[in-house]
Amino acid sequence: MSRRKKKRGLPLGIALAVLVIGLVYAGVRDLLPEALTQVLQDSTASQEPSDSLEGFSGEAQVYYIDVGQGDSELIRLSQDSGESFDILIDAGTRSTKQELSDYLRQLGVENLDVVIGTHPHEDHIGGMAQVLEDFPVGVLYLPETSDDMTPTTKTYEDLLDAVEENQVTVKAGQAGQTLLEGDGVEMTVLSPSHTDYTDLNDYSIVTKLTVGETSFLFQGDAEAGVEEEILDSGADVACDVIKLGHHGSSTSSSRAYLKAASPSAAVISCGVGNDYGHPHEETLESLEDLGIPAYRTDTQKTLMAQTDGKQITWTTGLYSVVDAAS
Repeated sequence: MSRRKKKRGLPLGIALAVLVIGLVYAGVRDLLPEALTQVLQDSTASQEPSDSLEGFSGEAQVYYIDVGQGDSELIRLSQDSGESFDILIDAGTRSTKQELSDYLRQLGVENLDVVIGTHPHEDHIGGMAQVLEDFPVGVLYLPETSDDMTPTTKTYEDLLDAVEENQVTVKAGQAGQTLLEGDGVEMTVLSPSHTDYTDLNDYSIVTKLTVGETSFLFQGDAEAGVEEEILDSGADVACDVIKLGHHGSSTSSSRAYLKAASPSAAVISCGVGNDYGHPHEETLESLEDLGIPAYRTDTQKTLMAQTDGKQITWTTGLYSVVDAAS
């Protein structure tokens, strides 16, 4: 809700959502904000909606922002009042942090009701500290990681500093949560389901947004093993649009998962001529074999899917954050 006041108070989910503070690595404790060394109370993800959306008009815009070799998606849910409920998933790299923040303002964002950092890799949270500094944020969701997998990078330190300095409420994203619920709209978490993954990609907060009769999957960098976990859990992954996991890598987007999702379109967020070869040929072949058209930020810049709850229309070639930063 674009004029909602910023929430205040200590970040209530830091210990479980951000890191296990009692790290044994030498020198790591000194890198972390002192307020984040407290052991917090509740380690159980609530099944109740974190937010409700009143007066939803039934229309939404989903921007897949061109941040180069990274990820960032903005969801704008229109309200009858003329304002919007804004959700940001990931924030690209450090190299585009200011340009991303500027673009959000250009799109009319005044504050962010929900922010999701799918997992603590630089290409997903690199611009998030800037976002927290520039916009009031209702709640920030981060995955709970194991002791061994807790990052000690400067990017993550900057994010934690921004959380503390701006008194952002933080919660752990866990499978089974409902992040948002309203008349004709819902956003749920499908993964992660536990905290002992051995790859940071697999901690990705995977979400499904339903708007009327249309739906969107956001995979972060979740790999094929997590996709199998989601299917085994019985979660409904059927969708109209899927943001492919791990930038179109062959280690994600298994055929079984794509068949279960059965989307009418797939989005691949990756950089032009990236060093990883994303999207991989195997993924593109799977999409072609299954008749799923692909939209790509490396070739089509920022993409926007607009829905009225029944149909989805696409706009391509929008503003490129990575171009603006170059």
